Amino acid sequence: MIPRWLRRPDATAPLPDGYKWTALFISTLGMLMATIDGSIVLISLPDIFRGIDLNPLLPGNSFYLLWMILGFLVTTSVLVVTLGRLGDMYGRVRMYNLGFAVFTFFSLALSVTWLTGPAGGMYLIVMRIFQGVGAAMLMANSSAILTDAFPEGQRGLALGINQAAAFSGSFIGLILGGLLAPINWRLVFLVSVPIGLFATIWGYLRLRELGQRRSAHIDWPGNATFALGLVLLMIGITYGIEPYGQHAMGWTNPRVIAALAGGALLLVAFCFVEVRVREPMFHLELFKIRAFTSGVVASFLAAISRGGLMFMLIIWLQGIWLPLHGYSFATTPLWAGIAMIPLTAGMLIAGPTAGILSDRFGARPFATGGMIGAAICFMLLEALPIDFTYWVFGVILFFTGLCMAAFGSPNRAGVMNSLPPEHRGAGAGMNTTFQNSAQVFSIGIFFTLIIVGLSSALPHNVSAGLLSHGVPAPVADRASHLPPISTLFAAFLGYDPVAHLIGAGTFAHLSAAQQASLEQRSFFPGLIATPFRAGLHAAFDFAIIASLAAAAASWMRGGRYVYTPATEERAEADELVLTGAGPAS
Repeated sequence: MIPRWLRRPDATAPLPDGYKWTALFISTLGMLMATIDGSIVLISLPDIFRGIDLNPLLPGNSFYLLWMILGFLVTTSVLVVTLGRLGDMYGRVRMYNLGFAVFTFFSLALSVTWLTGPAGGMYLIVMRIFQGVGAAMLMANSSAILTDAFPEGQRGLALGINQAAAFSGSFIGLILGGLLAPINWRLVFLVSVPIGLFATIWGYLRLRELGQRRSAHIDWPGNATFALGLVLLMIGITYGIEPYGQHAMGWTNPRVIAALAGGALLLVAFCFVEVRVREPMFHLELFKIRAFTSGVVASFLAAISRGGLMFMLIIWLQGIWLPLHGYSFATTPLWAGIAMIPLTAGMLIAGPTAGILSDRFGARPFATGGMIGAAICFMLLEALPIDFTYWVFGVILFFTGLCMAAFGSPNRAGVMNSLPPEHRGAGAGMNTTFQNSAQVFSIGIFFTLIIVGLSSALPHNVSAGLLSHGVPAPVADRASHLPPISTLFAAFLGYDPVAHLIGAGTFAHLSAAQQASLEQRSFFPGLIATPFRAGLHAAFDFAIIASLAAAAASWMRGGRYVYTPATEERAEADELVLTGAGPAS
């Protein structure tokens, strides 16, 4: 006989007391694990690449570096809508539990590779992509499971906790990777396995299918055009920030232009497909719901404003501030993660609190106010000197976290409350797709702005600085013409930038006094500070504009709106979309 605690719950039995909290725990664990794994690799890349004997800073190896970072995010962006729709069709809990199992299996596969060099790098990229499939299953169905499990008056709280976990997981991953990777790079992936096994079994035993299943056919033309279009766009953005010929970036590369144009054309074709097929993958009619459309647009713009922020802050800390304050380059990845703890603290406090308040007063005031507050925080960060006082930086980060979470959880609750029950999985997937793809776009935009800023002054600064410390003129000239992104990656990965710029052989032939001067931790920050500041200010200006646009989109959602058949009938009768009138509060 199977022990009682190993039996799956009877789908026809009444829900046990506290079921909603069980659903919240398991779904939040999934979101936390997926977002931690999205960032834990960022901070661990130096140890990972050393472990497989692959130098990511060599020009030919930038492919492995970029796709280890972005492959996971691209995969979740492309698949999350389809997997949310499959959850609507075959069961959200079933898809969610399968996601945990897939994620756990490929986390284990990532930790056991015996390959080295380019083969090892390609193996890790492929396994990361499959791990992203599992993460997409979790992301696509988490919000829908919570919306099914919680009553209308508590969804903001539940989704706020879930959203806070998703936001903070990105920064927890930085600290966790900084602690585990120096011990053994395999631990970065292996740490997810026991948690994933527990959650897979617990979810199988305790989660219940509460959503309305709807039999449907898979929209293969829609899936194909959407996936290929989004992948081409993201490939174009990825290679657009790499150097091309004599150019610092690749936006003039014919292949990049072709990828961007082809991706855009396929997405246009996708829209034509979706209005003609009987059962589309992307339910475009959901955009007739004003609260849904405003929330999704606001989510996209908010992700655009913050998606590249983590990279900029890490480069700022690792490449400039921490070395100026005596930290070795080898330890800067860990301390950069620790330095951003105030941001995580703000998110953890504001996420549940804003969710509770939005249950009572609606999403609009908190989501809109959160993005206005984020814009103000970006202005304050831009006003800081490059060599700032940490407590001021920490306070601004804390309020940035508060504002981001004050937007995130009410906006997500507003989006989910606006959806018909049978479309919650697809609608949540659509929202997550816009959010995840915006993060990739944001990374491309932020890196482009930073590189433009660096390109103007960095070559002269590098050449003059190296020559003044006895580096031979040909070596200094060659170093000054290295692509700015190589310098950024050196700072981002915690490598010794001077050794990367001039090479170990040249460094060894310098006098002891010259070596000591170049090894001073203030030398590289002195070279990069002024040009980096110009690029950083441009990036913050862009983030401010995107944040204010997100606030405007959030305000357009109208008053508090919760889907019921009655509200749908009233919306159709009053033609809310055409008249612009908001539903009654």
